[in-house]
Formats: sequence, C-alpha cells, structure tokens
Amino acid sequence: MNAIAPLLDLAALPGRDIPAQTMGIARLSLLDWIMCGRAGVAEPVSGILRAMAAAEGGAPQSSVFGSARAPARMAALVNGATSHALDYDDTHFAHVGHLSVGIYSAALAVGETAGASAADICAAFAIGGEAAIRIGLLLGRAHYERGFHQTATAGAFGATIAAGRLLGLDRCQMRTAIGLCATRATGLRCHFGTMGKPYNAGVAAAVGVECAQLALAGMTASDDGLLGPNGYVATHTDAPGDELAMPSGAWLLDDMKYKLHACCHGTHAMIEALKATGAALTNVAQIHLRTNPRWLTVCDIKTPRTGVEVKFSYAWLAGMALRGDATGNDRTFTDALAADPQLAEFAARVTVTGDAGLTDTQAAGDITTVDGGTLPFALDLAAPIPLDALKRSLRSKAETLLGPTGSSLCDDLSSLGGMGANTLGALLGPDL
Repeated sequence: MNAIAPLLDLAALPGRDIPAQTMGIARLSLLDWIMCGRAGVAEPVSGILRAMAAAEGGAPQSSVFGSARAPARMAALVNGATSHALDYDDTHFAHVGHLSVGIYSAALAVGETAGASAADICAAFAIGGEAAIRIGLLLGRAHYERGFHQTATAGAFGATIAAGRLLGLDRCQMRTAIGLCATRATGLRCHFGTMGKPYNAGVAAAVGVECAQLALAGMTASDDGLLGPNGYVATHTDAPGDELAMPSGAWLLDDMKYKLHACCHGTHAMIEALKATGAALTNVAQIHLRTNPRWLTVCDIKTPRTGVEVKFSYAWLAGMALRGDATGNDRTFTDALAADPQLAEFAARVTVTGDAGLTDTQAAGDITTVDGGTLPFALDLAAPIPLDALKRSLRSKAETLLGPTGSSLCDDLSSLGGMGANTLGALLGPDL
C-alpha cells in the first residue's frame, strides 16, 4: 500500500503549491485543447460519437464540442475523441503521448457537475498530467513497444486523478479510483491512422470520469491496482522503470510540446530541419533521414492511402516540407494528397533509418542535391521555448485553424480570472 503513496500525495497537492511555470503550461494546453476540439468537430469520428451521445440521451450535465450537453462520462468520451481527431494536440515525449485530450476532457466534464472554477480545472490538469507522465515513465518504453497507446493507458490514470480531485475524493477514495482505472485503462497502437486512435483518447477521458464517480459512490477496489501484485504495471510491461517518483522541484509537465504542423509529432523535427535548409523539392535528388528507432513503427508509412496516413509518413511529409505545403493547416491533409503524383515520385528518394543515438525529439540526416552537393540537417524539439513565444505560436495556430474565432478564443482564455466551469464549457462552441 505504501508504493502508491507518492501518487496520492500528488493528487492531494494544494493548487497554490503548483509552480507558476507549470500552471502557465496548463493554461496553454487548455487553449490548445479547445482549439483542436473546435477544429475537429467536422471529423467523421466526432460525428459518430455525437450521434451516439444524442441517441443515448441522459442528463445534460457537461458541454460537448459542437453539440448539446450530455452526461459527464459521455461528454468526456466525445470531447476526448474530437480534440484528438486531427492529431494536432499537445505532446509530451517522456509520457510518449498526448495529455490534454484525455485529461482536460475528463476534468471539464466533471468540473461542470461539481461547480468548479476554470482555475480549479487547470490545476487538476496540471496534477493529472504530471501523474500521467510519471506513470508513463514507470510503465517504460517496453509498454509502448508492446503496442499500448500511452495517451489512453497512462493518460487514463491522469484523467482519473484530475476528475477525482475535482469531485473532492479523499485519500482512500482516490486510491480506489486509481485501482478501478487499473482495470479499465486500455488503448492500442494498432489503430494509428484510423478513427480508433482518437477514440482511444475519448475512452481514457470517459474512464477517468467513470472511475472517479464510482469511487465517490462507494465502489471498492484493490489497495493498489497500479503497483500491487497482478496490478497494472505488473501485467502491462516487461521492463518497468524506476519507482514512482513525484515532483521535487522541476515538474515534467513543463516539457510539454505543442504541434505547429498538423501531423504526427515524431515528424516535426524533420519538417523544421528540412525547411531550415532552404532547399527546394525540385533540387533534391535524395534524402537520408535518421530518427529514433521507435518512430519507425509510428510515422514511416511508405505509401499512405489517406490524408490521415500522410500525417504518419516521413516520405510524404519530407516532400511537402520542401515543396512549401501548408503543413500547419489540417485542411491540407486531404485524401487526394495521398495520390499526389509529385509526392509519390519523390517518396522513393527518401530513405529512413533508425538511429538509437538520437532521442525522440531529434532528427538528423542529409540532402543530396541534383548537382551532387550535400546539405546536412538536424534539429531537436527539446530546446526550451519561453511561455510568451509559445503563446504567440499558439495564437497563430488558433487563427489558422479557426480564423477570427481563434483570435477570440485566445482573448477569452488570456486570463481565467473568476471564470466558472460552465463559462469555460461554453467556449467548446455552438451546436452544429
């Protein structure tokens, strides 16, 4: 029972003890989550889940992107999938996944039922996000390589802790909620490139709401479903990381990265590095890209069939970067793009190899030009970016995705002030 104690301590941490930098990141992720959700309402997976929510009905407890209110658990499901539908949301490389889509979707859904403030919801996200990262590290790379989707697995625990915090769970109830999550958290990488991937995020959010609500209602669970015998870690990884360490100074959430290209984050270092060379597509004879080996099973689709699959294709994205395509605009990634003859021809010139000497955030390689010259390229996304610079980048992203609505959204969230959960929920947008 003592192994999980640090996680319970984190879950109960007073909001005033969360560092200002970490809360700044939490507010940026709130903006990023809402803009991605509003931009994702027209995606097929979003429509399917909204239709399911409408058919099931129930108490209109919580806000839903582009739709009428729904029961908290269903709202979390729809919002988690909708905000991940474009695969354009924040990423944490240590966590090996996306945090806001599962955790904010659960936190807002529960926060509206509990009468929480927007600031409370941000604090719950910070706590839940930090917990998810720490659990992700505990599960280790072996968990991911085994085929699990950390956004949905470790992320579900973060969603549960955030929701439980907003519902006021005591220490014993929080332990129960985490134990219940251990029997519910799931999500597989085999769905990447399909609607199943954003659905995973929605499931994580819904699990968080469900487990917190059941713990509050008196449901029982094992003393430690996460770290105990036959618990989640014991059954879901062959090579667990170090013991569950909680923040003692720097918070890992501060390393959150935001997508400025509407494709898999594992491709962004390559895109930025290629753009920085100034090379033009027509002047490139060959590209040799080196990347961390884990990305080879994620974003190296050789012949994409759809616009979604293009987002996971180094070869296609390399051509787009050098051609000057608007990779920051999700509307660029149509199914017709997968049949683009120029990109299809260029893809054969791109060689991708794994290099264990590179981290998840790095890309390197060289371009051979048509006249036989060589242009080396390299970039590391881990380089820190000041909060003010991140704010400017996210405003530009919001305006690209949503037009004037994006600017208004940034203004509305510039200071949460005394904003309540329902006012925050109204920013998810009007009915379609």
